[in-house]
Amino acid sequence: MIKKTLFIAVCFFSLLITTAQTSKKRSELERLKRATQEMIEETNKMLSDTKKSALQYLNQLSVLGEEIKMRKSLISTLNEEVTLIEREQARTNREIAQLQESLKEKKEKYAVAMQGLYNKRSGVDDMLFILSAQSVGQSYRRMRYLQEYSSWRKEQAIAIAEQQADLTRKREELDRKKKERNTLLAERRNETHSLQQKESTQKSMVSELEKKKKSLQAELKKQQQQAREFDREIQRLIEEEARKAAKQKDSKAATKGGYAMNKQESALSGSFEKNKGKLPYPINGSYIIVGRFGRQQHSRYVETINNGIDLQTKPGAEARAVFDGVVSRVFIVPGYNSSVIVRHGNYLTVYSNLREVYVKAGDTVKTRQSIGKIFTDTENGNLTKMQFQLWKETTKLNPEPWLAR
Repeated sequence: MIKKTLFIAVCFFSLLITTAQTSKKRSELERLKRATQEMIEETNKMLSDTKKSALQYLNQLSVLGEEIKMRKSLISTLNEEVTLIEREQARTNREIAQLQESLKEKKEKYAVAMQGLYNKRSGVDDMLFILSAQSVGQSYRRMRYLQEYSSWRKEQAIAIAEQQADLTRKREELDRKKKERNTLLAERRNETHSLQQKESTQKSMVSELEKKKKSLQAELKKQQQQAREFDREIQRLIEEEARKAAKQKDSKAATKGGYAMNKQESALSGSFEKNKGKLPYPINGSYIIVGRFGRQQHSRYVETINNGIDLQTKPGAEARAVFDGVVSRVFIVPGYNSSVIVRHGNYLTVYSNLREVYVKAGDTVKTRQSIGKIFTDTENGNLTKMQFQLWKETTKLNPEPWLAR
């Protein structure tokens, strides 16, 4: 009996833990789904606001590529939700079967007990049953028996009613889960259809890009030249700053190509490194990544190389510091407008294509502090795009793994 009770208790607590975990997982999936849907809406707005010059076709293709990735992610999330609902349905079905079996057993035992009592008393009412006893002791035992029986009967009736109510609730819960599943399946069908349409549009855009390949390649060649000049300028500034720091601190670090950090800068660098994967995005408001780090193949004829990530946003958006640091340089390079370098020990973050800069060299900045307004190209469909780079001294790093998802 004790073992059986213990087993039931363990099963009960296991069920509670599983239900709590499932609920948490469902909430997380719902949050992820809403966030992805919001980003897809923003992407659609960006696509509708974009002109179709050769260069803008490439930008549109990047935006569309990101939307396709997000739609695939959304479908994956919906698949997880459907699987989770189906598991919940199966568990609820098992609980209903167990409740039905337990309720049937209780009702049968109750009926047997009632029949046994009726047979024992042969239809005599309670008072006659007590008075017909052969002794006072027997009368007392019969009275106690009737009291205990009355109490048991009430308890059994309440238990049966409660279990019946549980069964009703479980059936209602199952109906609700069926409706949720059907809603999710319909949502998944719609998203799959939208994804197919977007992929078809993507193919058309790639074909259109190939028609414009000569003008596009000329534009990209110009952009890549500007990018090389921009990177050279960043590297020159970093090396120059390292030499100055080494000279001021009487260090040999400059000869090794490193930046001579003081104790405070070393601590800041360590703190920056510990926050990998937790840094906020370097932009306020909504955005979408339209250019990722490294070599990107857009079509058979179009390839780009990116030393950071490009973030497209709305006009009026601002760049913001991803971590505490000190403004190292503010400079201008053709094609990138104004740019800001912020030093975080021996890590540096670069914010480029700013129309207006709010800080100057030597300023201390805090995490999420606005450092400038992003340039909006009114002649190019109000395109508002910023490039963000991350360096560890003279080594370029992919910023995405450092940023919070």
